[in-house]
Amino acid sequence: MASRLAAVIGARLGVPVSPTVGVAIVSYNTCALLRDCLASLQHCTLALDVVVVDNASRDGSAAMVRSEFPAVTVLDAGTNLGFARATNLALRQLLAADRASRPAVLVALNPDTRVHPAAIEQLVSFLEAHPRVALVAPRLLNPDGSLQDGAFRFPTLLMTVLDCFPPGEVLPGRLYRSWWHGRYPQERGDAPFAIDHPLGACMAVRRTVLDDVGLLDEGFFMYAEEVEWCWRIRRAGWAIWQQPAARVTHVGGGATRQFRGRMLVALWQSRMRYLRQAHSPATVRLHALVLALGMLRATLLAWRAYRAGAIDRDELRARLWAFGTAARG
Repeated sequence: MASRLAAVIGARLGVPVSPTVGVAIVSYNTCALLRDCLASLQHCTLALDVVVVDNASRDGSAAMVRSEFPAVTVLDAGTNLGFARATNLALRQLLAADRASRPAVLVALNPDTRVHPAAIEQLVSFLEAHPRVALVAPRLLNPDGSLQDGAFRFPTLLMTVLDCFPPGEVLPGRLYRSWWHGRYPQERGDAPFAIDHPLGACMAVRRTVLDDVGLLDEGFFMYAEEVEWCWRIRRAGWAIWQQPAARVTHVGGGATRQFRGRMLVALWQSRMRYLRQAHSPATVRLHALVLALGMLRATLLAWRAYRAGAIDRDELRARLWAFGTAARG
C-alpha cells in the first residue's frame, strides 16, 4: 500500500516513480533524542529511506542506530562536519541510487524532533497538490505542546537591530515575535500560508528543486544554511509554505546548546555570510555596524555581571571572547 501511494505521488510530482521518501538526519551527541526521532518515523505509512550522518558523536549514537534501527543507513563522518556539509552528505547518499529509484521528496530532519503521525504524509501531499511549491515545512511544537515559531521572513536590518537590542530589554516588548521581528501572524491559525523560510528543523523538498538550485551551501557550519537555501529557491521562482496540519515536536538546541559561546559566534558568522550573498555591500555594512554595537552592549553587560559577582572570571572570559569574535562577523 505504501509503495502504491508513493508511486502515485511520484507520478503526480512529475518525477520518476519512487517507493520512498528520503529522510536526512544529522546527529551530534544526541543519542536519546535521535532514538525518539527515529521511533516517531515508524508511524509513517509511506516507505522511508532514512540516512543518519553522525558527526563524530561520543555518546554512542551511531551504535545505537545500527543496533535498534537496522533499516537506517548510518554514515560516520569521522569529524564534526557541521550541519550543511553533513546534511548534503546524507542527501547525496539518498540520491546515489539509479535514477528510477531515487526519492521524489527529501526531508531534512533534526535529531531533536518527534514527527507526529501523518506529518510526513501531509507534507508530501501538499507538494503533490501545489506544483509550484518547492519546499514545505510543518507546524513546530514545543515539548509541552505549545506553538514554536517556525516560519520567518528573510533577515532585515530591523531584525538585526531587534536581535542585538532585544525587545523587552532595550526596545518595546511588543516588537517581540511581531511581523517586524520576522514572524508571521498566520502562524497562529490553521491554514497553510506562504513564507520566506522555515526553521530548519524539518523541511520537505522536491528532488527536482535540487537539480534547479543545488544543495545547501557548505560554507555555513551551523545556522542560516536553510535561510540561504530558501533564498536561492525563492530567487529561482519557487514558493515555500508552511502546512500546519503536519505537526512536529522540536526540542530545540539538542546539539547547539553544547557550545553556547561557539554557537553565538557561528550564528552571527552565518548570518553575515548570508547577508553578503543576498544584499549590497552598503546594506551589509549597516548590519555589521548594528552587530558591533550590539556586541559592545553585551560586553559591557558581561563586565557589569562580573563586577556584581553574578559570573566568575572563566565565564567572563568566555563571554568576552564570544562577543568580540561575533562582532567581527
